[in-house]
Amino acid sequence: MNRCPITYDECGVSFYSQRGLHLLNKNLSNLNHFPLTASEQRKEALVRAGKISIQGIQPKLSARLSVKKSVFEIVDKGGHYILKPQHSVYPELPENEGLTMHLADLAGMDVPLNGLMYSRDGSLTYFIRRFDRVGKGTKIATEDFAQISGKDRDTKYNFSMEKVSALLEKHCTFPAVERAKLFRRSLFSFLIGNEDMHLKNFSLIRRDGMIELSPMYDYLNTTIALQAIGKPIEEIEELALPLRGKKQNLTRKDLIDYFGRERLQLTVKVIDGCLQVLETTIPEWYDLIKTSFLSDSMKILYSELLYRRCVVLEL
Repeated sequence: MNRCPITYDECGVSFYSQRGLHLLNKNLSNLNHFPLTASEQRKEALVRAGKISIQGIQPKLSARLSVKKSVFEIVDKGGHYILKPQHSVYPELPENEGLTMHLADLAGMDVPLNGLMYSRDGSLTYFIRRFDRVGKGTKIATEDFAQISGKDRDTKYNFSMEKVSALLEKHCTFPAVERAKLFRRSLFSFLIGNEDMHLKNFSLIRRDGMIELSPMYDYLNTTIALQAIGKPIEEIEELALPLRGKKQNLTRKDLIDYFGRERLQLTVKVIDGCLQVLETTIPEWYDLIKTSFLSDSMKILYSELLYRRCVVLEL
């Protein structure tokens, strides 16, 4: 019995469930394997790196979905999707990111349509719909926090979580709402081992005349990715940007009492509501990890890390 890599639903002998296909497009009845292998996708991403503005450490491709041909097609302009193939060094990043974004979705966070698709060599490639494109490629005003703060790719770690919260006050239409979002996302990043939330992974978007935090992107368990290539867990940071002057050995007091109550000035009701959602959802997270497309060894690493972080936050 196969599982759909988009929804995790059982789909019999098919590669995708009808629900997964219809999330992509209501007229889509099939999705052909992406016509490039993982290696070919990485090479293509390297060749096209100067033509698109979505490059980072992970190889990325811009694509559009051809419903007529039932396949994703690479484009340099006007793409509505970003594709991420298997990495040459870090194992199972697509499976990792796909799972992590599913966990965020279960917790009610703002997550674009995303999932996994099969490539020509049978490997899985991660896809995510661009939230900064509508119609036939019309751009929605979006700016990452590196741009806002005058940083670049070389200085994107030269900041702090306290300064990130200050940017919300300065630029957002309703800062109190965005502070609560930042708090939820910060707890989520800590719980799932995302230690690479640098300035370019936070963005503001203008929607319906309001400036707010963009939907989530680039959330994955970077901690287990580093563990998988042999880095000792004690050497891996817990945050990309320091909080209270530190990136490791964070406590409940640091994340909830200091960051949530003192710096973000969230009410007890807002904080308790956020924690209640997590407490209710975490058991479902463990079940989803078990049915994910990660290997058994990576599932164990993911679940063990989540358990340790839950203990820290007393969840």
